[in-house]
Amino acid sequence: MKVLLYFELAKAISKSGIGRALKHQQKALSLVGVETTTDPNDDYDLLHINTVMLNSNRIINKARKKGVPVVYHAHSTKEDFQNSYIFSNQVAGLFKKWIVRLYKKGDVIITPTPYSKSLLEGYGIKNKIVAISNGIDLTRFKKDVEKEKIFKEKYNIPEGKKVIVAVGLWIKRKGILDFMEVAKRLPEYQFIWFGQSSLASIPREVRKAVTNPPSNVIMAGYVSGDVIEGAFSGSDAFFFPSYEETEGIVILEALASSQTIVVRDIPVYNPWLVDGVNCYLGKNNDDFVRLLHDVVENKLPPTGEKGLETAKERDLKIIGQKLLETYQEAIKINNERLKK
Repeated sequence: MKVLLYFELAKAISKSGIGRALKHQQKALSLVGVETTTDPNDDYDLLHINTVMLNSNRIINKARKKGVPVVYHAHSTKEDFQNSYIFSNQVAGLFKKWIVRLYKKGDVIITPTPYSKSLLEGYGIKNKIVAISNGIDLTRFKKDVEKEKIFKEKYNIPEGKKVIVAVGLWIKRKGILDFMEVAKRLPEYQFIWFGQSSLASIPREVRKAVTNPPSNVIMAGYVSGDVIEGAFSGSDAFFFPSYEETEGIVILEALASSQTIVVRDIPVYNPWLVDGVNCYLGKNNDDFVRLLHDVVENKLPPTGEKGLETAKERDLKIIGQKLLETYQEAIKINNERLKK
């Protein structure tokens, strides 16, 4: 079987969670012996489409004319489109109509969590929907002392200085304004935000926050390799106050790094994140200030060991097998439709 993994504008989205999903899918499928291509002009036996831009519709129609089964990976919802970029809230309704139209073209729809599956079902989509995690590469994200040294040297972190990190685009939905407020209230700690967005694409309040952060916040921009991998395991806490996710690949990366994480108590984490077991959940900035202080000062037990267990359940080889089973189901559904 040869699968077309289609990611429209792959270069533009390479630094986002969806961009990392491409690499995860490629590796996961290679681990179970499935050949993949990213070139829509290649011959392929199944289309696994991941994006919702205008050309995605053309690619699906082309596959349908050839009788090729289609698996649609629903990374996007109306809920996580809102509160992102300029005018995103104003066009969220139209965005929902567009993605519903596209997703319905899949023989099977994949979405990362039971929560995002419930959202799609709430949109009235009747196609078969399965929840499969984006997965995590446990060979890259793990406790690594040498990478931790590289991270601390890169940002001149002195011995004994407590560090709290976050990773995400500069968008309000990710909780970046809350991150700044919490940092102000914990001036004794070093905060670092990894990731960035175009300043022209974000609202004024977010632009102001990221260009004038508190003195104890480093805006590191997009970083890859040893530095970011060392940051996940070498910091004292991972803080991700996002208001809405379909899963949150950065959370899986932190869990795989045996890091204690503090996140917002939102539905997407139910049931796989459990407060006080593999994470700490907060509802507001008062909670975050208290939890981060107590985690960093060892007044709360670390959750890294249980977090690693959660990450191992999402190892890419496991994900690859689930994807393969989903492809087989899509082939069956497609064949039945073609017989009608």
